Amino acid sequence: MSTLDTRPPAVAGMFYPSAAATLRATVDELLANAPAVTMAQPKAIIAPHAGYIYSGPTAARIYAALAPWRGSIRRVVLLGPTHRLAVRGLALPSVRAFATPLGAIPLDTAAMAQLDELPQIGRNDAAHALEHSLEVHLPFLQRALDTFTLIPLAVGNAEPEAVAEVLDQLWGGDETLLVISSDLSHFLPYATAQQVDSNTCQHILALDTHIHPEQACGAYPINGLLLAAQRRGLQAQLIDLCNSGDTAGDRERVVGYAAFAFTRPTMDEIGTSLLRLARNAIGERFGLPPQPVVESPKLQDKAATFVTLTQHGVLRGCIGSLEAWRPLAEDVCANALAAAFCDPRFPPLTADELPRTRLEISLLTPAQVIDCRDEADALAQLRPHIDGVIFSAGRHRATFLPQVWEQLPEPAAFLAQLKRKAGLGADYWSPEARLARYTVKKWQEVAP
Repeated sequence: MSTLDTRPPAVAGMFYPSAAATLRATVDELLANAPAVTMAQPKAIIAPHAGYIYSGPTAARIYAALAPWRGSIRRVVLLGPTHRLAVRGLALPSVRAFATPLGAIPLDTAAMAQLDELPQIGRNDAAHALEHSLEVHLPFLQRALDTFTLIPLAVGNAEPEAVAEVLDQLWGGDETLLVISSDLSHFLPYATAQQVDSNTCQHILALDTHIHPEQACGAYPINGLLLAAQRRGLQAQLIDLCNSGDTAGDRERVVGYAAFAFTRPTMDEIGTSLLRLARNAIGERFGLPPQPVVESPKLQDKAATFVTLTQHGVLRGCIGSLEAWRPLAEDVCANALAAAFCDPRFPPLTADELPRTRLEISLLTPAQVIDCRDEADALAQLRPHIDGVIFSAGRHRATFLPQVWEQLPEPAAFLAQLKRKAGLGADYWSPEARLARYTVKKWQEVAP
């Protein structure tokens, strides 16, 4: 690869060491000294871009946390503000690689070529030539990750929608990490900066897309990321917050630094949201205020659920869906209302009962037919405490969730009661009898 194909380092020896061995040792020491962080794999991060003696410890903390995924992250989309050249929209370089003293990083030129079709994208090598906001991240990425390609974007004045559109096109899967480069407030007294930066962090955590450049020099790419995070259900986590007065500067005029991770909600967090949606749906009937719910795109996936109500361990209602035909959130709310007010085995739930009623959500996998010759063969194939079972024969149909195994641990008794629930005799069997099984992921509230 020729020199003309590569953007050389511009701030080596100023923002970070220029000698490869010294730079490698400096970054490795920063990463090794970074306090441990507990987080799921991030889709995106925000990290600062000052000289390493100032913001290096904050940047290192988020980069060190990438260690579990160093081999699986194979592409980095890096966005940072322009400090030396005014740009409208987002600028790509025309080179094929970015270099640091640690070596050259190849660019994902195919993906970059596809971005050229967007009106907010332009090619502008001058915007990249002396820009430090992207460059200072590269040695951290080179030491924190294995082999990866890079898409560098210098961001000028751009609306959140314009930046979010670019991020959407580059989103990819777990192999792609989005990195936003930004410091926080500039040149305020120490105590004032602490207040201002803390407030800015709260707005970022709330995914507020109205961050201003005086709050964060990377406001334009940050706002675009926050908009994309809203749409895709990401959650922001503050990893570190400090300023240059805490590291290597005086406290009269400081610069703020923060690191954030943006992750997808875990299944446990989704379960918490489902339980709150179910309780909110029931509580709304009684005029109760709703509990907050963390949004996630998974809540819009089509899914089949059951909602079970109990009081002190005794069943108070259970209604559900066996096929996924509507969004998960909608299915849970509808089944919660049905379990509370429409289960024919029980009178409608009252407001007085709600505080002592515990909710349980079961998320069903698609049912799989059990191929069996006869009842004995069916019983031999059932998996106690694992299978939810659907029994059908003609117009008769019923199901037991896997939780029912707790009361009926023997397959013969389990199947006999399931046939009774379907309106048939316990000893019924015929060639038209059909069995299918599914498993569930369940979540339940803490007992009142």
